[in-house]
Amino acid sequence: MSAIAVPARRPVLADALASHRSGLRDAGLVLAGALVVAVLAQVTIPLPLVPITGQTLGVILVGATLGSRRGATAMLAYLLAGLAGAPIFAELSGGPASVLSPSFGFVLGFVPAAFVAGWFAERAWDRRPVLALLGFVAASAVPFLLGVPYLAMILNAVMGAEMGLGAVLAAGVWPFIPGGLVKAALAALLIPAAWRGLRALDERD
Repeated sequence: MSAIAVPARRPVLADALASHRSGLRDAGLVLAGALVVAVLAQVTIPLPLVPITGQTLGVILVGATLGSRRGATAMLAYLLAGLAGAPIFAELSGGPASVLSPSFGFVLGFVPAAFVAGWFAERAWDRRPVLALLGFVAASAVPFLLGVPYLAMILNAVMGAEMGLGAVLAAGVWPFIPGGLVKAALAALLIPAAWRGLRALDERD
């Protein structure tokens, strides 16, 4: 009985930009990734319960650029900094009370979402737009796995809204599908373009 082959890890953009890797450099990349998502979180289209933000785009870009572990760590740093009171969540919010926000489950989902985006990048899916789009769409779906049940819990158990499945999906899923696809497509253009730029620089040298 043969073992299932696991694709080998390939360098991600952060690795290609600097061949020497150190703990200090990785820490700087993690902090920079958290900052990118904090900035994009302020690009907001308000909705009644869960706003549409640039966060998911940032999560995908950070995960693909840093790789699975550093990307997930960057999102964990973002999450903890926001809970500690830094105004880095959507609409400059933050603090421990954020856990009572209906949208907080999506922020929790950013950690595994960045890991998934990085995992695909480590298998070189981020170098071709079509493969990148498939991987990034998968990563974009991950926050919903935590966000939707969390949304239902806060609305029903905490706020006493008594919303059924259809109402929860209408509030936390359907309005975000078009934007999620657009953000995944944008990332699927930007990351392969960055790889092409690096290859062009290498050929010049």
